[in-house]
Amino acid sequence: MMRKLMATAAVAGSLAFGAVGLVGTSGVAGASSPSTTPATRTPATHASRCAKAEKLGTTITNLESKATTWLPKAQAREAKATAAGHTKEAALIAKRIARVQKLEGRGTTLLSKIAAKCGTTTSS
Repeated sequence: MMRKLMATAAVAGSLAFGAVGLVGTSGVAGASSPSTTPATRTPATHASRCAKAEKLGTTITNLESKATTWLPKAQAREAKATAAGHTKEAALIAKRIARVQKLEGRGTTLLSKIAAKCGTTTSS
């Protein structure tokens, strides 16, 4: 793996220096625009991506349901720690709750993107 990383870095470095060399000798390296066409999405590719997205959507839905049952328990632990005067512990629990809520938000956003592109009905 290290060899592959080093080889990739060497190739990237030589390409970068090669482009600089071209700029120095011919003025502007990219004066003629290369004929690159944007990748078109075939129906087979779209279907396979949507199948993978559907699996991901199922996983996200499962994780969100676990988070939904975990959050009230964690909030109760935070309240208990705060009432007992354990402010550091309560702050750690609050930080964990915020992280889970942030991940829930990301999951919901991702589910809506999947639904928009693939037309699935997966929701949280």
